[in-house]
Amino acid sequence: MPSVDIIDLNNRKVGTLDLSDEVFAAPVNEALLYEAVRHHQASARRGTASTKTRHEVAGSGKKLWKQKGTGRARMGSIRSPLWRHGGTVHGPQPHSHSYKLPRKMQLGALKSALSAKLRDGELRVVREFAIDEAKTKLMRRALDTIEAKRTVLLVDNSDNRNLQLSSRNLNGVKVVTSRNVNVYDLLGHEQVFLSEAAARKLSEGLA
Repeated sequence: MPSVDIIDLNNRKVGTLDLSDEVFAAPVNEALLYEAVRHHQASARRGTASTKTRHEVAGSGKKLWKQKGTGRARMGSIRSPLWRHGGTVHGPQPHSHSYKLPRKMQLGALKSALSAKLRDGELRVVREFAIDEAKTKLMRRALDTIEAKRTVLLVDNSDNRNLQLSSRNLNGVKVVTSRNVNVYDLLGHEQVFLSEAAARKLSEGLA
């Protein structure tokens, strides 16, 4: 059972916390991590690419010349895909790129990501993110004190208004709740700080 130090925002050790082996000491499955990131990116795609068919491009629908007698190939519309500025055949149309990833795979990937962060020394536990005021300079000072790296993911157990407001203008800093933490965010940040409550919630909820 992995044991981690609990620090406060002054970077002082204030206790220790035992975490679940099943969640924070699981085998790191890189294939699962890849699938989870791919699933997240696919769900985030807007899918707005669109081309116009022959029914949507500008142009008259009048038959250009009579069917027979001209010696030319028969042609029904100037909007035909065969013509310049005509419609596009089988072009992209707006659609969703998202797909369903089995819940078991999502949970496995999340455990792998948390275990990898703890294994690499990139996960720390903070007693609580107690920010007195919603001021960016207070958050910046706290992050500097706890020796945060360039990109940081802060995970709290519930919506912390002061934490969210004081962090939103800091580049490389993202705040999420424990129920919304995902593999993409975990792997996309150099360091992860969990509040003690969030760490307990993840350790119990994912076990």
